[in-house]
Amino acid sequence: MNDFVGSRIGVVTVTYNSATVLPDFMASIASQAGVDYKIYVVDNASHDGSADMVASIADARYVLIRNEANRGVAAANNQGIRLALQDDCSHVLLLNNDTAFGPELFSSLLRECISGRHAIVVPKIHFFDQPQKIWCAGGGLYRLRGYSTWHRGEGEVDAGQFDTAGETAYAPTCCMLIRSDVFGVVGLMDERYFVYYDDADFVLRCRRADICIWYCHMATLRHKVSSLTGGGRSDFTLRMMTRNKLYFMRKHMPLLIFALYGLTYALYLVSRWIFGKDSWNGLLLRLRAAIDGARLHAT
Repeated sequence: MNDFVGSRIGVVTVTYNSATVLPDFMASIASQAGVDYKIYVVDNASHDGSADMVASIADARYVLIRNEANRGVAAANNQGIRLALQDDCSHVLLLNNDTAFGPELFSSLLRECISGRHAIVVPKIHFFDQPQKIWCAGGGLYRLRGYSTWHRGEGEVDAGQFDTAGETAYAPTCCMLIRSDVFGVVGLMDERYFVYYDDADFVLRCRRADICIWYCHMATLRHKVSSLTGGGRSDFTLRMMTRNKLYFMRKHMPLLIFALYGLTYALYLVSRWIFGKDSWNGLLLRLRAAIDGARLHAT
């Protein structure tokens, strides 16, 4: 810990029926060395024993918050962030628990943050079940596509092609080390998202405040992508992704530009049904979700 005197990481993770992934996650946490850290586990009313698994850990660094209902990822993250700030953590690490990582993740992120005087640092992320393939090595936001997010290198075999540290326009909060003063500038996560697009919203607010997000290829972890949300085609995922995309665009675009994008997006959804990419029920689900998202900004 001598390299990081005065630094403490507040690790914030949200559990929701996470019992199947927690063993790998907790083993990865236990392996971390050389860094002072405290872990804030916010459980969103799991019914599979997730909270009890955490409560059974004989480690004073674990703080468990049990919610009586599923408050969503954004709100639960905020609960953990507030506690970390109250405990004077110098940095907050937003970290999914459907991940596994080696013993140097925390120290690599913190070292890069301190030595480079970066406000936010993110790692290179691989698929858990295909560790030779990249899930995210930084990324960006397609402004002309309504700020749609993209991951650099997704699906590519890692041959070192992204082994250069540097600024990135976007990264998911799957694993993101944030200097604590950042929250005083841009605020906490927007709880209206519940889940999905809350990270894109946070990143865009940081960019508009001239806060750099730094990609550190030396820090790596493996992500069990979509293991806890039902996958990319579940009704829940489609509904929340569509709803939040429209809310995100309405929040960050002038009204006239949003209206143009909204109309274009509606036509895109209809075209998916016409060409057989979505069922009729799928189209209705997405259209209702889009309307809900557009209305959400006004509530």
